[in-house]
Amino acid sequence: MSKITDNMSEEELNARHADKMKKKKVARDKIIATKTIEKGLTIVHTGKGKGKSTAAFGMVFRALGNDMKVAVVQFVKGKWGTGERNVLDKFPDQVSLATMGEGFTWETQDRQRDIDAARAAWEQAKEFILDDKHDMVLCDELNIVLRYDYLPVEEILEVLAQKPEMKHVIITGRNAKDELIDFADLVTDMTQIKHPFRSGVKAQVGIEF
Repeated sequence: MSKITDNMSEEELNARHADKMKKKKVARDKIIATKTIEKGLTIVHTGKGKGKSTAAFGMVFRALGNDMKVAVVQFVKGKWGTGERNVLDKFPDQVSLATMGEGFTWETQDRQRDIDAARAAWEQAKEFILDDKHDMVLCDELNIVLRYDYLPVEEILEVLAQKPEMKHVIITGRNAKDELIDFADLVTDMTQIKHPFRSGVKAQVGIEF
């Protein structure tokens, strides 16, 4: 504690805290009152840390809880069985799910096959982004295929610029292109501090998938 509060009674500390929070609320309310724009956001989750797709699916589940319609296109993890997919399958009236990836590029070891898979996934994602049916579209691991230049980032930006005004689009994956970061409304860089994989712990059910 500071010298000011060292000799205060519990009652005085509570009163001081309440006064500080009252002033803080007034200040916060003034800031919030200036935020009047409502729009669909382009959201990017990138960085080396764990949690990019996890955070994106958290937004998807939040949208479902608000009776929104969501589309999910998985650009890389299409062959994986995941807990998220099992949950989304329970909402057929709200979710359009396209699991189109064939695995990471070091698994396929076939550049043209990867490019073709990326193109097919993007054509589906583009349809979802431009339609008037879905409120949110998740392009999971799109950044990975952009990193390897399997798709031109200029094309992605052109489509994003044409999306319906209130539609949210989330793009995940490491190494987001600078052009996409500049274009997006919300960008989060996941920073890795510690990961169990480096200590020999394998990917586990309920944590990684």
